[in-house]
Amino acid sequence: MITHDMVGTDEDLAREVLLVARGIAPCISSFADGSEEQKDAIAILRRVYKDITARGLRFVKSQRIGSAAVDYGAITSAFDGDPTRALRALCSSTNGQGLSLGSFPKERPVSRIWPERY
Repeated sequence: MITHDMVGTDEDLAREVLLVARGIAPCISSFADGSEEQKDAIAILRRVYKDITARGLRFVKSQRIGSAAVDYGAITSAFDGDPTRALRALCSSTNGQGLSLGSFPKERPVSRIWPERY
C-alpha cells in the first residue's frame, strides 16, 4: 500500500496528493508492495509532489502588482494531463477493463427452453 511518507516529506501535502490520486485512480491502493505498478505510481506521485512544492509558473492562477500577490491553483491542477493519464493507465493494466466480474452459472436457464445446437 502506498503511504504518504513514500510520496514526500510534508505530511499534509503528501496526504492530499495521495487522496487526489486515489480519486483519479482508486486501484493504486491495491498494488502489491514492491510491484512494478506500485513503483510506477510512486514515481508519478513524487513528480506531482515535487511540481507542487516548486510552485512554478504552471500553478500560478493569478497575479497582482498592487501589494504583489500571487495566487496558486488547486492541487488537483497538478494532475492535469500526463499524471492523470498515467495513473489511469496503471489501473487499466491491472484489471481487465470491460470484463465481467462476479460469479455466473455454468448452465443457463434459457438452455432448457431453447437448447443450443452446434
